[in-house]
Amino acid sequence: MTAAPRQMRLAVHFPVDDTVPSDPRSGSRIAFSSFEHLARTAERGLFDFLLLADALPPPDRGGPGRDPDAGRPEPLTVLAALAAVTDRIGLAATVSATFNEPYEVARRFATLDHLSAGRAAWNVTTAADARIAENFRRGGRLDRESEHARTAEFIATARELWDSWSPGGDPRPFAHHGRHFSVEGEFTVPRSPQGHPVVIRTGHCAQARESAASDADVVLTRHGTPEAGRAFRADVRGRLAAYGREPGALTVMPRAGVVLGDTDAEARERAAALRREPDRGSGVSLRQTVTGAAACRPFVGAPRTVAAEMAQRVATGAADGFVIVPHPTSGGLDGFVDRVVPLLQERGVFRTAYTGSTLRSHLGLAEPEWKG
Repeated sequence: MTAAPRQMRLAVHFPVDDTVPSDPRSGSRIAFSSFEHLARTAERGLFDFLLLADALPPPDRGGPGRDPDAGRPEPLTVLAALAAVTDRIGLAATVSATFNEPYEVARRFATLDHLSAGRAAWNVTTAADARIAENFRRGGRLDRESEHARTAEFIATARELWDSWSPGGDPRPFAHHGRHFSVEGEFTVPRSPQGHPVVIRTGHCAQARESAASDADVVLTRHGTPEAGRAFRADVRGRLAAYGREPGALTVMPRAGVVLGDTDAEARERAAALRREPDRGSGVSLRQTVTGAAACRPFVGAPRTVAAEMAQRVATGAADGFVIVPHPTSGGLDGFVDRVVPLLQERGVFRTAYTGSTLRSHLGLAEPEWKG
């Protein structure tokens, strides 16, 4: 009997650092209509989740006209609004562990999980730029090793808070006293519909792999070839046993740009045009929209070519799925949903309907065991 093909996971990332602001086709970064269109399109395409990016400072990349974070709203607020206009798609927000506190972050994500009936996810990041501290009263930065330790304790504390309510029961007093955090009191939000919101980690280095293996449900990564993808996935899955976790407990999803055309030749020409065309505001090539930040070789070709290559990467263990980086920002996903998703379904590698209601059910992740 032939084994069923491995099922692909799909997400979309918006806004993205590599979207050129002056592209006239790019949607607004602040208007709710842009977010609503993307979320509804991704849900129509049966995507697992929508990931909203966030960044605190406007980094100096490409000169004064290059400000990819300008006008970007706070993601959890946007997702709370999107929960009211979507039914199934997961809602993931990027929130830094560096300049926040576990109690408040745990409370906000538990609230979103209830508002969305179990569709919330937290993309955990840390501050890589020392200038970010200037936005807050605290000064300086921890060294990298201390930052990793603090982030691990941050996530562990959030999970303890989520577990302080029994399933369908009442809260119990909470107390955590660690190296970086000391928290006491009572958590105000009942246990999440999916147990815990999904936790996402990002990174490729050895420490990022170890962190993902220890406490993440999904890891977002970047690699340029299928061979690199297979090596990464095998490595990070091989680390799970040390934490008492099964290989299927972690979903590996690289970011990937997509350039479509009616033919492979037309798609290659479009990709070449993106490499040639500069952003009028900064002189930065539009190439960054499909290659720069994604750092995963983009899928370029006719829809059938793209679908075949994506399916092949999942089938050969180079990824469990992909985080699509659309271009132009809010409208570029439509072509993928209309032209590529049906071909993935035809191949039997992607769902034809949502079979569950929570993000964990979409991703095939078990609900965390309650540790009361």
